[in-house]
Amino acid sequence: MHDGFTDVIYVLLPVWQAEFALGYAVLALLRALYAGSMALLQLLAGHLAERFGGKLILVLGTALVGIGYAVAGSSGGIVGLCVGLVIAGAGSSTQHPIASAAVARAYGKGSRAPLGIYNFTGDLGKAAIPVAMSFLLVAISWRASLFVLAALGIVTAVAIALLMPRIVGAAPSGKKAASGGGRGGFALLFAIAILDNGVRMGFLIFLPFLLQAKGASLPAVGTALALTFIGGAAGKAVCGWLGDRIGVLWTVVATEGGTAALILVLLVLPLEACFVLLPLLGVCLNGTSSVLYGTVPELAPSDRTERAFAIFYTGAIGSGAISPIFYGILGDYIGTNGAIVTTAIVALATLPLAFLLAPKLKPNPAT
Repeated sequence: MHDGFTDVIYVLLPVWQAEFALGYAVLALLRALYAGSMALLQLLAGHLAERFGGKLILVLGTALVGIGYAVAGSSGGIVGLCVGLVIAGAGSSTQHPIASAAVARAYGKGSRAPLGIYNFTGDLGKAAIPVAMSFLLVAISWRASLFVLAALGIVTAVAIALLMPRIVGAAPSGKKAASGGGRGGFALLFAIAILDNGVRMGFLIFLPFLLQAKGASLPAVGTALALTFIGGAAGKAVCGWLGDRIGVLWTVVATEGGTAALILVLLVLPLEACFVLLPLLGVCLNGTSSVLYGTVPELAPSDRTERAFAIFYTGAIGSGAISPIFYGILGDYIGTNGAIVTTAIVALATLPLAFLLAPKLKPNPAT
């Protein structure tokens, strides 16, 4: 639900552009308000979870997402919309550090594949909620649609309160650095995540407009996003497993190289062929993140797992919030296609970092 609440904004961007006559840079800023508040408050969320318990903070944060969308839906203009997106993003700041740490604690050293599955479920929401919103927008106004999202947020918060097991924290381990490369390894992992998330969010800003230029209707755009996110869900599930089999390095090489190649191919394909390609592009776009998330526990002390995830997600999601603004400005000056080509080039920039990271990780028994 949280990931669906985050990425449903992409379906709403063309609607807001038409209503408020916005350029790409301002549209990217709207997306950044949500993602930025989510990123900036994750360290605070991790700290509050350590003090008051992860489950309580996650429940309150999920309810806050619903409240934020209610504020946005009741707004009369762009200012109220911005305020609502900031509130909703603040609520979403609780999900990544708390839930990821809970999975990591539950599965210990074997947490890479379970974290991949956890991230896979997030992409189920990314696939379902945007496409549902695209059809909902045909029947009712976007403001009424946001009230539907608000209700889902409250229901999800109640479900977490009733059904989620208690999160048990780890005892302090006393180790100064992780066994897999210490701060140097974490810094490289962090840098790869920043570039990877920036590419993904930057590309998704332009995808609806690229498809509309090829003749896609609003429901078709929503369906295309759903196909991309379905592929992303599969990528997160598979690449967590793949990282255990062939290692982080070659998984990153495959997904980032595939991202760059498929983005460039998408530019020249007709609309019908794009629908065939988008699930595979989704696999590559999101697959890298799964293996990166699963490597965080290897590079962090066991008693600081929430904090490590909070730092990691702050950088990754912060990049997703800020980089689309730059891509948006770039798109205003050089056009949609030029900005999309730039995302492909940046994807390739992760490969040298992956080669530097590989020696700092534990040898993979499967390889």
